[in-house]
Parts: sequence; structure tokens; C-alpha cells
Amino acid sequence: MTSAPADAGPRILALVGSPTPGGKTLTAAHAVLAGARDAGARTTLLDLAGGPSPEAVQVALTDADGIVFASPTHRARCSTLIKSVLEGTQRGAAGETSSPLLGKATAVVQVGASLHHFLAVEDVRSILAGFFAAQVLSPGLYLHSDDYTDDPAGPVPTGPVLTTEAAAVAAAYGRALTEFTAALRAAPGVRALRPQI
Repeated sequence: MTSAPADAGPRILALVGSPTPGGKTLTAAHAVLAGARDAGARTTLLDLAGGPSPEAVQVALTDADGIVFASPTHRARCSTLIKSVLEGTQRGAAGETSSPLLGKATAVVQVGASLHHFLAVEDVRSILAGFFAAQVLSPGLYLHSDDYTDDPAGPVPTGPVLTTEAAAVAAAYGRALTEFTAALRAAPGVRALRPQI
């Protein structure tokens, strides 16, 4: 295994927490990662609906410099798949041996049926920032049904496609996450902040 040069772009991981393969959340994650790649990031997508092992998820979290938590919105909350990842992730507290989210750049992307649940991103943001001491790109990205079309020529040909405007917003979010991740690499004091409890 070879390591990347020190000046290589940050490694951005997108965790897709939709129980439905090929849906709107996956489309959103692809668009965010496209923007991250445009900004020089090396990207990986891990679709939790595919059933990766908990160990594989933790390795991916550890290896990433920045992480996108992408989820559909259910009852103004993130999916059970994202909740399961967070519940299975250590934070370096008493007796724990790892803290893969500590000080890392993270971003929250949620998809919902309407604008009414746009504050759902705050639930995950709060957990990441307060419980894990991750650094969270703000504001979160919330996309809804009007942000999608049925054009089969998009990044996921068999699924929904973002409108031109929504795709541009998602790509800008990915570029911002890449810049945020790179800035945190140069801020050891920020990365060293730990959960207080």
C-alpha cells in the first residue's frame, strides 16, 4: 500500500444512509462529491444500504479527512442507518480506543419531501459537533422534491437527477467542504479539541 503525497487533496468520504438504493440521497451525495473532486479532493462513496460491515465503515471513517453524512429525512430526523453508524462510533471517551470523527471536517446533507423539514440537518450537526467534537460545515445542505427531475441523463441514470440549480448548489457545497477540510489540516489546535463530557 502506498501513501498519498503530503500535498495530495483531502480524502472526502460520503456515507449514504438511505435504505433505498439509487434514490435521491445517493444522487445528492454524488453531486457533492463531484464538487469536492473539482476542488482537488479524492472521493469515496459508501452506500450503507449495501450492507458494509460495521468494521469497514469505521475503517472508512478513520481513513477520511472529511466526511459527508447524507440521509433521507424521516420524521424530521436522519435515517436509522446514519444513527447506527453514529451509535457504533467511538469518540475517545473513557475506555474507548478510537475517535475517528474527532476534529475532522464533516458535512450534513439531508433530503426531504418538502421544505418543512429543512431544520432536520441541525439534529445530526449537533451530534457531530457536541458529542464527537467534529467540525461541521455550516449551514447544512437540505434538498427537497422540487430540487429533482426525472431526467435519465444524470449522474445516476436509473434514478432521480438534481435540477441544474440544485446540482450547482450541491457542487458548491462539495467544494466548500474540500476547502474546509484543507483548512482544518493546517489547524492542529482546532483538531485537538475534545468532547468535554
